[in-house]
Amino acid sequence: MSFGGFIGSSSSGGNGGGDGGSGVSRVVADSPYNNTMPTAATIAHQSQQLVTSPLTQPMFNSSPLSLALKPKMEGIGDMGMIGENFDAVAMGRSSREDEYESRSGSDNLDGGASGDDLDAPLGKSSRKKKYHRHTPYQIQELEAAFKENPHPDEKARLELGKRLTLESRQVKFWFQNRRTQMKTQLERHENALLKQEYDKLRIENIAMKEAMRSPMCGHCGGQAILGEIHIEEHHLRIENARLRDELNRICVLANKFLGRPLGSFPGAMPPGMANSGLELAVGRNGFGAMNSADTALPMGLDFGNGLSSPLTMMSPRPTPSMSSTDVSFDKSMLMELAFAAMNELLKLAEIGDPLWFRNFDGSGEALNLEEYARSFPPCIGMKPSNFTTEATKATGTVMINSLVLVETLMDTSRWVEMFSCIVGRTSTIDVISSSASGSRNGNLQLIQAEFQVLSALVFVRQVKFLRFCKQHAEGVWAVVDVSIDTIQEGSQPREAGNCRRLPSGCIVQDLPNGYSKVIWIEHMEYDENTIHNLYRPFIRSGRGFGAQRWIATLQRQCECLAVITSSAVPSGDSAVISPSGRRSIAMLARRITRNFCGGVCATFYKWEPIQTGTAEDTKLMMRKSIGDPGEPPGIVLSATRTIWLPVTHQRLFDFLRNEQTRSQWDVLSHGGPMHQIVHIAKGQDLGNSISLFRANAASRDANQNSMLILQDSCTDVSGSIVAYAAVDTAEMNVVMSGGDSSCVAFLPSGFAIVPDCFQNSNNGMLEKEDNGGSSNGSLLTLGFQILVNSLPAAKLTMESVNTVNALISRTLQGIKTAFQCN
Repeated sequence: MSFGGFIGSSSSGGNGGGDGGSGVSRVVADSPYNNTMPTAATIAHQSQQLVTSPLTQPMFNSSPLSLALKPKMEGIGDMGMIGENFDAVAMGRSSREDEYESRSGSDNLDGGASGDDLDAPLGKSSRKKKYHRHTPYQIQELEAAFKENPHPDEKARLELGKRLTLESRQVKFWFQNRRTQMKTQLERHENALLKQEYDKLRIENIAMKEAMRSPMCGHCGGQAILGEIHIEEHHLRIENARLRDELNRICVLANKFLGRPLGSFPGAMPPGMANSGLELAVGRNGFGAMNSADTALPMGLDFGNGLSSPLTMMSPRPTPSMSSTDVSFDKSMLMELAFAAMNELLKLAEIGDPLWFRNFDGSGEALNLEEYARSFPPCIGMKPSNFTTEATKATGTVMINSLVLVETLMDTSRWVEMFSCIVGRTSTIDVISSSASGSRNGNLQLIQAEFQVLSALVFVRQVKFLRFCKQHAEGVWAVVDVSIDTIQEGSQPREAGNCRRLPSGCIVQDLPNGYSKVIWIEHMEYDENTIHNLYRPFIRSGRGFGAQRWIATLQRQCECLAVITSSAVPSGDSAVISPSGRRSIAMLARRITRNFCGGVCATFYKWEPIQTGTAEDTKLMMRKSIGDPGEPPGIVLSATRTIWLPVTHQRLFDFLRNEQTRSQWDVLSHGGPMHQIVHIAKGQDLGNSISLFRANAASRDANQNSMLILQDSCTDVSGSIVAYAAVDTAEMNVVMSGGDSSCVAFLPSGFAIVPDCFQNSNNGMLEKEDNGGSSNGSLLTLGFQILVNSLPAAKLTMESVNTVNALISRTLQGIKTAFQCN
């Protein structure tokens, strides 16, 4: 594409492509003798002068350069040059683009004319061009094909042409013109953004100059005496920093259009100036040299639904070196790291192929590590040699608006409640930046958290990271995390650093129906040696800590919240429970699940290890409960064990949550079936529900008359949980009537089930899922919490340990017998 016509009003250059003859026309039109018809000799003489006149200034074929790279900008001494030329250039360019767009979308050139032929000078094309206007149906089909693949190969063009009764070259030229049109629209949008930014800077500059002419004393109201306080010099430095930032933006556009290196432009900011703290003070955040991903991205984020948001990209700086996680860090360093992470997150969300490729199961996307290494500089230093990279992306629609979701993510207590099966302990160490208006826009926090998979065979990931929230448009937010446990290049991680969190997070956009579209990205590096071989395929698949699990959990929790808070009673639920009673039961069930997850991973309380668990042995931990509200006093023993079963995930989940088959493994049922007295649905999936059981009269003794079993079951693509606890009948009656459930004492137990993700488990005999697809076996984790002594000061005895081990073995044996997999 030629840009010669964009500068035709100021010069005629030999490179002028499509306006080779327009320069002559303008000279004739602007001549003082334009009222009379000029002779041929006069026109020839003027044309010769126009072509042979020496160029005293460098000429460029790009409109952004013609408005920016003027001689006065080299010294950054005069701001009028940009403004005077900006409007003229934009008007000339806009008229040319409008003329082109009016025909490029639906017209095609016969005779083999391509998109570049449209800019050829008049007289250079020996063949007359004939326009062929496509039908509305053809245009509609071509547009649909363009959205799927803007660069079709010869086979695709032939098939499309045959279907639309078009020649292959007509399809080829239409796609060329359509791509050129999109590029033109993008350039116009970028220039409009630059002009808005420039106008804002010019107004601020004028206001500063006016304020400096007559500084007033804040104490007396009279004329200020500057003395040794160089206020004017300080403001000039601020102005120069902003001008350097603006020049860098223009240089990036110049590099995009001309392919010239950034360092070849005059006035480029030296590398040493990029780390100036002055730019942070005025709201700028340049980050050094641009990488290859910067020059290939448009200044907007397409969410795939026709909506686009102008997400402001922030240029990255070299990674600050951090040797510890002390909160006494220079806040400017933490802010620079947060801005760099936000920049990378936006680009990762926007770029598709070849940076991302689809998983085999189609549930998400995985990162192309080679392409990532070429496109992005290391944000927090080089990866240690013993670390493995895990990076996934998933997109989903969630029943929540963006403001509520952002508030949930920025409030650690609400965040851990929403993702209790993924997040263990968490705390906010420091609030580095916050908005004075109370908004979460610009909020920057330092957070410490533990991420977990429900098994003792997977170590808990302890991370200390920054969480930065930014609003990029109306109803469009982005929240990014980045670890500050940075490992300096060539060094080893600190003692607790078994992983680190690269720029990860989500981009949320409001939808018209009250829902939100969420793009979630998870990017972590971890030591795979801390994970048992049974769980390595599951973790590599992205279902353990990947974006698919975060999106699935968010969707399930939001659906549960919407159903529980609704006044309508879903079909199949117990109608005798009031809406307030349903909410109280749901809160108690959520607490049971959270305590169960914390007991399996030792992230909810401080546990003392008693016996290390392996794939064959049970992991035992102990804690002393002093009788806080919601838990019984005494010595609590936690027992956890994980086994592999050649049974599909869904089949095993249905078996464990069914009250009719519970007697085959639950010692509390005393060999008889359980009777369900309350059922509360938490979503459309039947597996997401809350149930209240009572043992049948024939199978319970006098001590069991006052006890009920409250069970919470949940499932999604990443796995399933069945958590339950024995609760007192009197306390449960209070909860069902809408009373406070926080004081109900219990000790939870339950199961966590995940697919094993093996390539071919069961010796090549893959079981069939209900939907007809093949599936491997499952990894089943059993967790018990048992009160072995009601006195907190008592000692743990070996008899109690043997009793708990026997209970674990009996339960697992009952499950194996039921599936005949001994």
